[in-house]
Amino acid sequence: MSCIFCKIASGEIPCKKIYDDQHVLSFLDINPASKGHCLVITKKHYEKFNDIDPEVLVSLIKAVQLVSKKIEAELGPDGYNIINNNGSSAGQTVAHVHFHIVPRTEGDGIIQPWEPTSPEGSELDELQKRLRIENGN
Repeated sequence: MSCIFCKIASGEIPCKKIYDDQHVLSFLDINPASKGHCLVITKKHYEKFNDIDPEVLVSLIKAVQLVSKKIEAELGPDGYNIINNNGSSAGQTVAHVHFHIVPRTEGDGIIQPWEPTSPEGSELDELQKRLRIENGN
């Protein structure tokens, strides 16, 4: 097993646990963007979000919400980012599903991940047609 998050989930590498259940583990990031920056990972190895078993996905999203609420209650940030990157081109540096919860304060200097664009209306219409989901399909 060479995945660092799998090693953390198995206890081979120690972490500062925040939350732990059957499917999910949350811990403090050792290279935080801000005070209280946490990671929430699946215990089972899934490389990308779309690979996750639906039962595990429910636990993962619930844990993200629980940890976010705890950060908000205990640290009182002005806001927080919930970030999930999928694939190296999207900034995923560990090929194991994980969410970052980054507490934010006004003027903290943390850079947002993109600059907004202004697509043409016809482009938006075409994208809507291609991506629209009807009746859950």
